[in-house]
Order: sequence, then C-alpha cells, then structure tokens
Amino acid sequence: MLKSGDRELLERILRIEREQKVRERGKKLERYNRGEKVHEKQLAFHRSLKRNRWVFGGNRSGKTECGAVEAIWLARGNHPYRPNRDSVSGWVVSVSQEVQRDVAQAKILGYIDPDWIERVTMQSGSRDFPCGGIIDTLYVRNVFGGVSSISFKTASQGREKFQGASLDFVWFDEEPPQDIYEECRMRVLDRVGEIFGTMTPLKGLTWVYDEIYLNARNDPEVWWESMEWADNPFLDKGEIARLSESMSADSLESRKYGRFRANEGLVYPEFDQSVHVIEPFEFPAEWQSGVSIDPGLNNPLSCHFYCQDYDGVIYVVAEHYERGKDVSYHAERILSIADSLGWARDREGRLAALIDPAANQRTLASVKSVSELFYEHGIAVNTSVNKQLFAGITRVKEYLGARPPKIYVFRNCVNLIRELKGYWWGDGDVPVKRDDHALDELRYYIMSRPVNKPRAVPKSRNAQYKEKLLRESRLRNKKF
Repeated sequence: MLKSGDRELLERILRIEREQKVRERGKKLERYNRGEKVHEKQLAFHRSLKRNRWVFGGNRSGKTECGAVEAIWLARGNHPYRPNRDSVSGWVVSVSQEVQRDVAQAKILGYIDPDWIERVTMQSGSRDFPCGGIIDTLYVRNVFGGVSSISFKTASQGREKFQGASLDFVWFDEEPPQDIYEECRMRVLDRVGEIFGTMTPLKGLTWVYDEIYLNARNDPEVWWESMEWADNPFLDKGEIARLSESMSADSLESRKYGRFRANEGLVYPEFDQSVHVIEPFEFPAEWQSGVSIDPGLNNPLSCHFYCQDYDGVIYVVAEHYERGKDVSYHAERILSIADSLGWARDREGRLAALIDPAANQRTLASVKSVSELFYEHGIAVNTSVNKQLFAGITRVKEYLGARPPKIYVFRNCVNLIRELKGYWWGDGDVPVKRDDHALDELRYYIMSRPVNKPRAVPKSRNAQYKEKLLRESRLRNKKF
C-alpha cells in the first residue's frame, strides 16, 4: 500500500498531468496549420467566404478537423478569414449520440481551452467530465465580451427537433437526411448565417450529390472541396500504401479519395474539374470554331460556343442553358451571347450552328420545324451532325484524357461542368438518359468540328515575283 505522503505526491503528479493536457488544448488550436506541415485544403475550406461549404473526404483525410476548428473560431469570434460576431449561436449535427461523443464532440473538446468555457449543460454524464458523456450545449466566451453557444444535435432526433431556433451556423458532421438539412437552412436564414458539412460519401448518389456536388440549382453560395489521404501531410505514407493495398477499388473511392460512386460508374472519369475548368480569357477571333445546340422545351435547350487553337485544343467559352422557353426567346439569348463575343455571322447576318437532326421534325401543333423557326430568327442551323453515341463518347474521352488535355471549359459554363461530373453508365452499357443535353451537343461539335488553321499571311510583291520566276524556270527545265 502507498503511504499517505506517497499518495499525496501521486495525486499531485496526476493533477499536474491533467493540467498539462488542459493547457495543451489551447496550444493545439494555436498550432493548427501553422507549423512546417500545412494542410492546404483545410485552409482553402476556412478561407472560402461562401455560406454553404462542404468537404467530401476520405477517412482520416482531415475533414472533421475543419468542422471543429471552424465551429470554435465562429463561437469565439476570432475567425481569421471571416467577419466575426458577438454571442454566436450554432449547432453541431451528428448521425447519433455515440458518433457525437466519439467524433465531433471529442474534436471540439480537443481544441478548446477550458478557460474559454463559461458552462456546460449535459444530456447525460457529468459536467466535470464532459468528454465521457453527451453534451447538450457548450457555452463559450466570445472575445467581444459575450457568450456563444454550441449545441449538439443528432439526425436520429427527427426533423421536429430542428425547428424554431435562429442560428449563425450549422455544422453537419457526416451526411444528414435531406429534410433536416432543409430545416437547418431555415434556421440560419434570418441571421444570414452559414452551413458547412464534412462527410465521407458512403451512401452513393444521394441528395448531397445533386444539391451540393453537382450544384444542380447553380446556387452561388455552394462551395465544396474533396480531400484524400495524400492531402493530409500528417499521415504516414507507408501506412497509406499498406492500407491502400488491402482495400477494394470501391472502398478506396470513398474511404481514401472521398468520392461519390455508383454501381454503374462514371462515363467521363477522365474529367477533372481542377484541370479541365479554367478562368475565361480573351481569345483571338481566328479561334472561333462553332456553335452547337441541343433543342428542348420541357427539357433544357443547351447551346455552347466552341473555340479551337492552332494546336487543335478546344475551348468551351460560353453557354446558354434554359428550359420552358420558345425558339424566339432562345434565339434572342444565343444571338446576344454571340454579339458579346464578337462571333462571326454569314453574309446575311445569320449565326451558323449545329443542331440535333430532330429539329427538322414538325409536330401536330406547329406547321414549321424547329430548324425553320431558328432560321427565321437569325440562326442557320445545320442538322447534318454525327450522332453516333459510342464513337462520340470515345472521342470526348480521348480529348479529356489527353495530357495535356485537348479540351478546356470556361468556368462560366456551369451546366456543362455539372453534366460532365454527373454522367453515369446505366444498364446494358448505355448512359443513363438524365442531364445530358449539354453533353449531346458537345458530341455533335467534336464529331463534326473542322480543323482550325492559321490565316495565310499576304505575300509581298517581291515574294510573288520570285515565285513566278521559279515556276517559269521549272516549266522550261521540265522533261517530257
């Protein structure tokens, strides 16, 4: 047995060790991405000023650290990249109470200095040992003098438990049900707050894939970043290689790379937004190559303007993409884009464009075809396009997969980018007929495109005279 003096000494040592651990928490936040090793994608997340930000990351890629640090910075009012507020209110939403305790709650407690905590309310467990229980709300002292609150919620509580509050932020730790996501969007509405999520996409092509990854509504506040093991500078490379070898290809897609996946597979896995999407720039008039249209009424009409440099590299420079409008409206919008680009017209002032041969068909409700209507509104459409599906897909894949790429898309062509990211194979080796309007007319252009050559430089009179003498000399010396 320990003597009383030894017992007191041991207790003092344990208190000192606990105090050292407590003080280490504040230092951990101070050291976050400030040492020799920096997680660049974590910093990109924090620096983005969008109000609906997401990180799609593999396990151990560093995604959850983003959410925990972001929540603390916002609550403390000392975010280094965003406008700060006093007395902030936020929610942390986890899948279940167990996941809350072991992941999001543990991450926040691991970074926050206990001196910053005003008080803690618990759902279960002791306030003196919050990491061992389930926290309801953490009240944090704000640097402006007020007190902020970080409340913990779980998706298993149901939508009704997410009503009524007015919030500055919501952090989703892993993917929530869509109804809870929509409810939380209402919670940050009046305060012009923000939503951010960190998740590994293990459930396939859910609502997050359409709403966030593809940004189907083109919400300007939506932003996302993907993280994989290689992006985390704190992971051991040897361990990454060992674990990679032991996992299936499907598991690696989501757990290592943080990618969405479907059983059918992407048609264009060669497309990499960080490579193929570029900022718009002024291009020479000589690069103008073609306009391509996929008509639609209930479905969107898709139209893109294509340039081609002298090396055969294609640039998609502008788009018109809209549904529910008639030909006169679409023609007006397309011609307006052409005018803004200084696009060439024919002798009669019409714009030349490729279009799906279906545009030649007349319906019972119209005495004129879509092609004829476009012609009347200033666009001379050519229906002689190559519609071979597999040959066209193969050609597009070749252009995307070339290194360096043979096709680039201007960042303003948001709908073509979205369709390239979300085009999947279905049954029988046929792509799923969904969101492919821009991709159809991309194929029409690539399968029909002319080769662009530099314009000939006019020759001087001396050069022309020398060529004439050379031809005459060759004729005189020619042997028959």
